Amino acid sequence: MPVSEAVAPEIRGTDVAGPDETLTVLVPTPELADAAGALSPRVRALVADPGDGPPTGEAAHAQVWVPPFGGSVPPPEFLDALPRLRLVQLLSAGAERFAGRLPDGIALSNARGAHTPATAEWVVAATLAAQRGLPDLVREQDAGRWSPRTFSSLVGTRVLVVGAGDIGRRVGAMLSGFDVELTYVGRTARDGVHATAELPDLLPHADVVVVLVPVTDETTGLVDAAFLAAMPDGALLVNAARGVVVDTAALLAELTAGRLRAALDVTDPEPLPEGHPLWSAPGLLLTPHVAGTVPDAGPRAQAAVLAQLRRVLAGEPLADVVDAY
Repeated sequence: MPVSEAVAPEIRGTDVAGPDETLTVLVPTPELADAAGALSPRVRALVADPGDGPPTGEAAHAQVWVPPFGGSVPPPEFLDALPRLRLVQLLSAGAERFAGRLPDGIALSNARGAHTPATAEWVVAATLAAQRGLPDLVREQDAGRWSPRTFSSLVGTRVLVVGAGDIGRRVGAMLSGFDVELTYVGRTARDGVHATAELPDLLPHADVVVVLVPVTDETTGLVDAAFLAAMPDGALLVNAARGVVVDTAALLAELTAGRLRAALDVTDPEPLPEGHPLWSAPGLLLTPHVAGTVPDAGPRAQAAVLAQLRRVLAGEPLADVVDAY
């Protein structure tokens, strides 16, 4: 089962590889292989692509596998060829393609924090752009029309952040200069965080609702017709989580009616096919899943992998475990 936001099971580096063992790591690129190999003489880093078939030779002894960014669980024969595999370390923060889908005995960790600054920055940029009407004004610019009008503001608004993790907290820090009234919602209530069960009471008072939850059975379809109906007229929905968190048909109905606005970096389906009604929905700012795509995204994700490998070598507890054994 995916680990909840309140639970962090301890798995130590010695559970992955003994202190005297060679640590064999499968990675997606030569650059990451070179960086991993430079950590210690104990590390043997090899480039592996599931598309090339099951690992053989040295690669079949790997205890750690780093999938390609955006990849998913490979065919069973790939993992069957890795009897010593104990850790799948992702380059992404999102782990829904792997969580709950690995064989017993294999832990799963994500690159929590690697994409936090960029994603939080997108949330703030998209929120500001939507509030100040920049998409409409750019369209007027393209048409050569001088069309002054009054839009909304971000300053002083009531912002509800659904997802009180690393990215949500960074969003809150970035918004602090806008004098917003900030409310956090998490799976369970804790100090400064409301529980998801309180959403029906919180949504009617939010000018902006930011969705940053991981994909689980509970969050799939979380933003449904009832959720949207509880938001006040003119409110803005900002989704930088995953498309399946939002009921697309329900959101389209609210946008078409002109009652709500939205800024989406993710959609369901994704990629959004040609001719889909979201392309022309009124009141929508849409970007093609680029919130975390900035020049330093790759190096930051690689740094997260290398930091995890250092913990394995030192026998320390692993960080950012999403699925335990």
